[in-house]
Amino acid sequence: MKGIFVGTKPSYKVIIGRDAITQVGSLIKRAAPEVEKVLIVSDSTVAALYLEKLKKSLTVSKLETSEYVFEAGEQSKNIDSISGMWGVMAEAGFTRTDAVVTLGGGVATDMGGFAAATFLRGIKVFHVPTSLLAMVDAAVGGKTGIDLKEGKNLAGAFWQPSMVIEDTALLESLPPELFTEGMGEVLKHAFIMDTELFALLKDIAESGKAADLQKDPELLEKLVSMNVSDKVEVITDDTLDNGRRQTLNFGHTVGHVIERNSNFSLAHGVCVAKGMGIIIDASVACGRLDAEEGEKMKDLIKAFGLPVTDDITPEEAVSGAMNDKKKRGGTISVIVVTKIGTSEIVKMTPEEYQEFLQKGRTA
Repeated sequence: MKGIFVGTKPSYKVIIGRDAITQVGSLIKRAAPEVEKVLIVSDSTVAALYLEKLKKSLTVSKLETSEYVFEAGEQSKNIDSISGMWGVMAEAGFTRTDAVVTLGGGVATDMGGFAAATFLRGIKVFHVPTSLLAMVDAAVGGKTGIDLKEGKNLAGAFWQPSMVIEDTALLESLPPELFTEGMGEVLKHAFIMDTELFALLKDIAESGKAADLQKDPELLEKLVSMNVSDKVEVITDDTLDNGRRQTLNFGHTVGHVIERNSNFSLAHGVCVAKGMGIIIDASVACGRLDAEEGEKMKDLIKAFGLPVTDDITPEEAVSGAMNDKKKRGGTISVIVVTKIGTSEIVKMTPEEYQEFLQKGRTA
């Protein structure tokens, strides 16, 4: 197994390797020997597949387990679910030396992390992500939260995990549509900061390996490790999302609005891909990105089975962005890729943002 050090405060490791789920209990006891009780937070789909395997690893290490299993889907990402987690921990007599263990995708990671950050004013959390999106993005960096009817992730906290344990073997049985969704965040990292990753993805697409990527253990582990390393580099520089970390929101400013407007029926990674396509078109139309570079990026998104367009209007995108956490005062932070591997944060007023998007729509 490979360990990637995350130099935030507090620091922790991301452990990556096949069958890592069987080592979760021993890894927790090694990192935090004081932990006696853990709450496993998982969704109904993932729990049916992996809950017993995780519990076996925990009980072998003499950890007492409780469970909170919520209905799979973004619709569960609300304060009622968090309250349910608090209740289970309170009833089980959790103390500040106990922990939450999340098992699942981004919804489980975000909610379990938020519950840990707020129960007894903060207890440890360990993430065991089971989706590609969670492994390369949601589980790393300490962002936690829930959705409000007004927008996605509007309530939450920064709360770094004590460890992230990523079993890449779980990706081989992930439903193809969920694996494809996770590729949205993988592509994002390539576009904003990593030309080596872009070249690898381009090679995978052109060699026809994209369709069989889930069945290639070595390539999966390499991709996950490269993406985790990219995110770690960014978050170590900017833990609280006030500077460079905002570049990780490429495609998200539009994507979150598309996601919310669909009543979360569209997957997050799909909406991010659409958002990236829209921003690419606008950037080319405004002269911020070379047209050939833009086409290369959109072609790669499509090569991995993701869309690059949506019928959202500039007016809808701006209106939605005004309720997004990326708004700062009277401006919106728009992430623009100026060339593959390089990105910047552009502050725009709502009027400037609408004009920017309109140019991309009409180009």
